Amino acid sequence: ISSELILALLVPPLLFEATLHLPWDRLRRDLLPVLLLALAGTLIGTFIVGGMVQQILNIPWAAAIAFGALISATDPVAVIAFFRSLGVSKRLTILVEGESLFNDGVAIVIFNIAVAASANGTTTHFSLGEALLEFIIVAFGGLAVGLILGYIVSSIILKNVDDHLIETATTVALAFGSFLMAEAFGEMVGVPGLHLSGILAVVAAGLMVGNIGSHNTSPTTKITLNNFWEFLTFVVNSLVFLLIGIRIAFRQLTPNLVPILVAVLAILVSRAIIVYALGWFNGRLQPRNHIPISYRHVMFWGGLRGAISLALALTLTDTFSPELANELQVMTFGVVLFTLLVQGLSIEQLIKRLRLVKKSPQQVEQQRQQTLLYTKQAGKTELARLRQEGILSPEIWEAMDAVYDADIVRHKADLSTHLQQFPELEQEMYLQARLDMLRTEKSALADAAQRGLVGEEVQHALARQLNDQVAALELIQANRGLGDETE
Repeated sequence: ISSELILALLVPPLLFEATLHLPWDRLRRDLLPVLLLALAGTLIGTFIVGGMVQQILNIPWAAAIAFGALISATDPVAVIAFFRSLGVSKRLTILVEGESLFNDGVAIVIFNIAVAASANGTTTHFSLGEALLEFIIVAFGGLAVGLILGYIVSSIILKNVDDHLIETATTVALAFGSFLMAEAFGEMVGVPGLHLSGILAVVAAGLMVGNIGSHNTSPTTKITLNNFWEFLTFVVNSLVFLLIGIRIAFRQLTPNLVPILVAVLAILVSRAIIVYALGWFNGRLQPRNHIPISYRHVMFWGGLRGAISLALALTLTDTFSPELANELQVMTFGVVLFTLLVQGLSIEQLIKRLRLVKKSPQQVEQQRQQTLLYTKQAGKTELARLRQEGILSPEIWEAMDAVYDADIVRHKADLSTHLQQFPELEQEMYLQARLDMLRTEKSALADAAQRGLVGEEVQHALARQLNDQVAALELIQANRGLGDETE
């Protein structure tokens, strides 16, 4: 399988699915630390890992930098799953998920630049200035392509089409189409040597669909989209591990134990420098929005590696000698195994020891009852649509509607009883509902301004009022220990 095929088929689904669940409102609050970790952190990590590997193992510089870039791509899927099951702060979840999302894109851009430099034989007169300029053009150009295509799909197609299969197929076309269009942008505009980042185009397009397109889709479409992309990423992850397993035999791990240990040491050293140093620097820039030291401990140990690193490692055979490519692939596989088996299996205990578990049994039960009520109401809404379109006969609709009504009444009663037993949960629900409504008002205000229904001065004044109200409620949540931690 060629490197182009691996990147075009395996990587876009992994990144697109991750972006669908990343709320922009929360990401924007911590955008500075996320970008610090993803941009500066990935660059620093690439050169620390590459430098250590080159000096200790005497690997050529181009190969060492390529390895440093591919191994800098974090994969926090298992960590995020622990976060959600334990009820860890949403802010910590956003920091880890947001960093990983942009970090993957940046790592792939650096990897491609390093591989291209090696393939072209330009490593002997490498220019940092030229590489930095290329990085800026490739990265921001890719983001622009993804934002434009994502906006078109989210605001036009998903808003005017009401068919969950067509909408799901459209998101598939967007994920792969944004990647291919960015990569082929130079040929499209008559500049053959110009290639933009297809990976960052996918990230931007996914953010647009997840934050704009989701408001324009029905409950059926949301469920279909989530299930489809969850299944597709499972298949892709499995395929990546299968391919690397075919390429590497376990008996190769023992002879390469020293290179693997060097690589593990390098990623731990680089991760510690990135998280603690940049976390401190962010605190100097934003004293009121610093990253708590307990968060940094989790972010350091939770920097797992996974499918993205393995997928990039599979492409090394196109550029480097078979022996060198195999050594780098074995090192990558060893690092991924270490992070999954050692760090992944111990992260839950670390979270508990740091007392970051915030979800009580009462909150878990409340969320379970709310989810049951939400799903039944979504089912009733879909049932009404089927009846209106003539798909269901009046007799079948009446029988099924009665069942849904009874379930909804029962779940409402159960939730009400639970909230009466634990009145503090009702106060939490009120605060969260107010925040959700204010965010909806902000979205409506932006839409009204875009359609020319409100002037710029009025829009800015109203936006400031809404932002102040949101900030006040988030502060109340933090002080009550119900929302994101600020200490």
